[in-house]
Amino acid sequence: MQRSRFRRWWLAVGACAGAVTLSLAACSSSGGESAGPATAPPGGSAAASRYSTPLAEVCPATVTVQSNWWPWLPDGFLFQLLGPNPTIDAGKNRVVGQLGSTGVKLEIRAGGPATGFQPVTSLLAQDDSILLGYVGTDEAVQSSGSQPTVAVFAPYEKSPLALIWGNPAWDFHSVADIRQSGATVLASPSGTAFPDVFVREGRLNKGQVDPSYQGTPDRFVAADGKIVQQAYVTNEPYLLQHEVPAWGKPVKSLLLHDEYPVYISALAVRSDRLTTERACLAKLVPLFQRAQRDYVADPGPTNQLVLKVLSTLHTGGFSISPGLLAYGASTQKQLGLVADGPDGVLGSFDTARVQSLIGRLVPVFAAKGKPKPGLTPPDLVTNEFLDRSISMK
Repeated sequence: MQRSRFRRWWLAVGACAGAVTLSLAACSSSGGESAGPATAPPGGSAAASRYSTPLAEVCPATVTVQSNWWPWLPDGFLFQLLGPNPTIDAGKNRVVGQLGSTGVKLEIRAGGPATGFQPVTSLLAQDDSILLGYVGTDEAVQSSGSQPTVAVFAPYEKSPLALIWGNPAWDFHSVADIRQSGATVLASPSGTAFPDVFVREGRLNKGQVDPSYQGTPDRFVAADGKIVQQAYVTNEPYLLQHEVPAWGKPVKSLLLHDEYPVYISALAVRSDRLTTERACLAKLVPLFQRAQRDYVADPGPTNQLVLKVLSTLHTGGFSISPGLLAYGASTQKQLGLVADGPDGVLGSFDTARVQSLIGRLVPVFAAKGKPKPGLTPPDLVTNEFLDRSISMK
């Protein structure tokens, strides 16, 4: 595979950027003039009947959500909400359609390379037309002093962030096991805080972290898998086994949730809009909960729409195979990545967990950014708008 097709897997998705790169033949060209809006085939065909809460009197005419990469697995619940025949605007890298039968439209904007890799917190600060955006816990802490946001829905209870390796002699069960082995840990030079956190806490040695990962499988293959590499458990294991011929076999993985339980791709609003949009959020957030539950239960139809949208946008070579998307959906269900919070509510935040993360992240970002002094969980997350009756059970 060409090197360019693997670049920057990790520069934008939450704090650990999880872009995926594959070989879908229908991937659009990255050159030439932008195409005009195109109409997708009917997607989310049941959206009109399933998602019918009236929103027109309390929400903007178009509810705009800013993602942090091209459309893929984490966006499934948003595409689940789109009514039939959404419009794909390749010129602006976005898709817009009816939000069920709520009386308003839903606009999903691509991020990452589509927005020059601007952090979502910055986009929310700059553009009042964006109501919600994907903001992971690490980004929220880092930006809390200058571009504060409050997350209102957690699509993932467990982060899919993982470390992977291919040496069959290794059997790691914790990050400390990796430290003791002395194995090199290949990490992205930006966009993720976990290496700095682990080094600060003594879970990894600074000298074994190599922050030069550029998103290609080259180093992993060249090292014959005798290297530890950051990954998404819903992504790279499939890619390496099925879509990187130079490797073509399973890898082992360590899910980092137990040791680095950040909330990835949480839907957040700019802090100053929490009050002004309260009536909208009270009706809108439960729709996100229901859509996520429905998508996990039956991702197939929505995945077809995601693939159609992605193949129409000008992604510069980024694409997703149907096999990867199906694998990701199956894996996140199997591993319980989408699950109820400790309170039994889908999409809720555990404030004790957030407080612990604040204590671990603030010292790391103090030298790199300007976290808000005295930062507390209510500065970053709220469960106010969740429907407490909605559960994965």
